Parts: sequence; structure tokens; C-alpha cells
Amino acid sequence: MREGEEEGWFTHFYVVSVLWNGFLLICLFRAEFLGESLPSWIQNMQHALGRDSQSKDTGNCRRLAECLWTSVFSNGVIHIVQYCFGLGYYIAVGSTVLCQVPTNVRNGKKLSVQICWYHVIGVMMYIWASLHQHRCLTILANLRKSRSGKVVSLSHSVPFGDWFESVSCPHYFAELLIYVSMAITLGIHNATWWCVVMYVLCNQAVAAVLCHEFYQKNFSSYPKHRKAFIPL
Repeated sequence: MREGEEEGWFTHFYVVSVLWNGFLLICLFRAEFLGESLPSWIQNMQHALGRDSQSKDTGNCRRLAECLWTSVFSNGVIHIVQYCFGLGYYIAVGSTVLCQVPTNVRNGKKLSVQICWYHVIGVMMYIWASLHQHRCLTILANLRKSRSGKVVSLSHSVPFGDWFESVSCPHYFAELLIYVSMAITLGIHNATWWCVVMYVLCNQAVAAVLCHEFYQKNFSSYPKHRKAFIPL
């Protein structure tokens, strides 16, 4: 589960996520701006989930672009169960977000949006965490590239710079902050999305600890002050 080995397979997850969530976003825009109702099968799915509070969607276009053009992955594989679970997760997250949309929008009625303080904080936090995550992924990729940008190695090296000075897996920490920022944007009291945040916390923490132990085991000079996942 070392970083890079499994993440190459995440390209598949982000492709599915972009296509599925892009489709949901188009349906939502048509409902909001053209007054059309969401397809009946989507409405039935939302009724089955039974949520009617408000929300907004987020895509994985940036992560897909990073997988395709920034990251350099080694030749690792993941278990078929983990692979299937990952595909299901990225489909379920988009559906979970959509079921937070008010019923009147799903039925083709206009939505009166009021900007609140938590919307501003959530969006600013989302942008801040996303920028740092991209920087950290770029640092990891550059460890395997020459100055000209050509891939010269698939081996692991110790990264330095940005949040790597504090933790071994800052891109995992940034991922958690991105989900927290969405929970804030959704109104803080959205219990459904906080459940997603808790899942991301546990998932990323386990991966970060394993990666941290790998660094400590294989690099004798690895900085001792670094934490695995959360700074300080």
C-alpha cells in the first residue's frame, strides 16, 4: 500500500467518477436553469436514500488530470475486492451528494441560493487544501523525473518541501481537509456528509501509517520529527 503503487489504479476510479458525476451535474444544471425534472430513476434512487437537505457536488477532474499527466506510478496492483469497492465508492459519493439537493430543484423548480459565511469558509478551505495536495503530488512525481521532466526511476525516495516537512503523507491529509471543507460548505450540520468524512479519515489514516512505517524502515536518515498523517 505504498504511495504510487496502488494509486496508478485510481486513474480508473477518477475516470468513472468524472463521467458519473459529470452526468449528475448536467442533470442538476438542467433542473436548475432549464426547469427540467431529474430523470425519474434518479429521483427514485434519491427517495430510497431519503435525504432532502441541501448540498453541492464536487468533481475529480483535477485528480484525474494529475493521474494522467503529473503522477509517476510504480508497477503495483491492488486486490480485486479493493478495486471494486473503490469504483463503487466514487459512484456512491456522487449519489450521496445529489440526494442532498432540495426536492424543489429535483422537480424542476428554481432554487434561491443564499450565500452564508460557512459557504465562503468551505470554498476557501477547499481551494487551499487542493493547491497543497497538487503541490505535494507534484513533489512526489518529480522524485522520479529528471530536470527535463523525463521519468528516470520508479524507485521510492524521501520527499521534501511543502507539507512534507511536517508529515509523511500530506496529500492524504489534504484529502481529508478537502472532505472537511465540503462538510462545512454543506452547512456543518449535515450528518450524512460527516459520515463520509469519517470514512475518509479512517481510510487515509491507515494508508498514511503504512506509508510512514515504510519510510522509517527503508530510509535510516528519515526525518524523525515527521508524523504519519496529521501535523504536530
